[in-house]
Amino acid sequence: QVQLVESGGGLVQVGGSLRLSCAASGRTFRNYAMGWFRQAPGKLRECVAAISWTGGRTYYADSVKGRFTVSRNNGENTVYLQMNSLKPEDTAVYYCAAVIPDSGSSYYTGVREYDYWGQGTQVTVSS
Repeated sequence: QVQLVESGGGLVQVGGSLRLSCAASGRTFRNYAMGWFRQAPGKLRECVAAISWTGGRTYYADSVKGRFTVSRNNGENTVYLQMNSLKPEDTAVYYCAAVIPDSGSSYYTGVREYDYWGQGTQVTVSS
């Protein structure tokens, strides 16, 4: 198993930036593909970014493309989500998730594809 703990959320003004971190412990972190999801009140949980375990392949939802950047440091067992030019619609609880992939180049975007989840961190963008 792997345990995931997110941090870095908070309150930010429109146009501001935040950097979320997800620290992993337990089994070998570098073996896991990782994803960042968010869930706003009354909405379904959606994938905003994903990264293969090698870090060589990434995915971004259209709504965050060009503003968010996912990265990972396997030596530090951490995955990051850099969020720039934040908008009110980015307000949500953000979760990181992990899954053992089929290959080093695989990433996943579906909620049900992931086996492990963090507890979430709140991001609020005020206008």
